[in-house]
Amino acid sequence: MFDVFWFAGIIGLVLIISGLFAKTRKQQSLIYVFGGIFLEIYSIYIGDSIFIALQGVFTIVALYEFYQYSRKKESWFRKFHLS
Repeated sequence: MFDVFWFAGIIGLVLIISGLFAKTRKQQSLIYVFGGIFLEIYSIYIGDSIFIALQGVFTIVALYEFYQYSRKKESWFRKFHLS
């Protein structure tokens, strides 16, 4: 029988692995966000509290990183060292 939650876990795993090959950090962060969401769904389904917490933190950090990269074109480190 087809288990949709197991399939969500596979999609999340594939997305996170494919994020390693993204061309930009912004793309990588966005792929990590979606992969983290799918793995969070799977971890809630299996009921593993450590995995739920891990995926929650991972997804929040990836979302924050995506926000930072979409808000700024130049990193604060470059601005600081070029002035």
